[in-house]
Amino acid sequence: MAHLKTFLKSSVGRKFLVGLTGLGLSGFVLTHMAGNMLMFVGPEAYNTYGHKLTSTPLIYLAEAGLLAMFVVHMGLALKLALENKQARGTGPSQNASNCEKNARFGSRYMALTGILVLAFIVLHLISFKYGTYYSVNYQGVEMRDLHRLVVEKFKSPLYSGWYLFSMIVLFVHLAHGFSAAFQSLGFFSVRNCLIKKIGWAFALLVAGGFFIQPIYGYFYGGN
Repeated sequence: MAHLKTFLKSSVGRKFLVGLTGLGLSGFVLTHMAGNMLMFVGPEAYNTYGHKLTSTPLIYLAEAGLLAMFVVHMGLALKLALENKQARGTGPSQNASNCEKNARFGSRYMALTGILVLAFIVLHLISFKYGTYYSVNYQGVEMRDLHRLVVEKFKSPLYSGWYLFSMIVLFVHLAHGFSAAFQSLGFFSVRNCLIKKIGWAFALLVAGGFFIQPIYGYFYGGN
């Protein structure tokens, strides 16, 4: 136990926790994006999915776990970013490969993109989780009409513009963060370009999936 506490207090241990929680949160955003794709199927499919998800008692445990992961991830990541800034030496090597330069770009703005993602999450929760409650009835089961609320929000150019901007920020954050998480856990070298490309592909999948939703909602959602 003493060795574990010492490890978790070390820089390596903190990076390990940041990587572990980062992968957990990455899995969540992927699942959330996939579930939201039901809006393209129709209101009933989307609302039924949301109802089943929120009506189980396990939702409170899941939300508590997500909150804990997010707090640990962001708190330790900001602490490491400050430590790295203080310890940063001279500029990047001119002999760095393209993927290393891209990684440096993503790493340099991880704190900023993380803060912007936090701002998006807060506004997202206010808009949807605690937003206007519309009800609908399917086969005798009354549930929240989230589809109506989503379409209503995406019909606003201001909200859709903010959402699209936030998804670009999420892409930048995930493009570096996903691969960096595996490197922090010791699975890949920091010079491994393959895992960096996988990170970009994962970020494109997740952010791209979210990106098309406000576009659909704005132009076709009510039809």
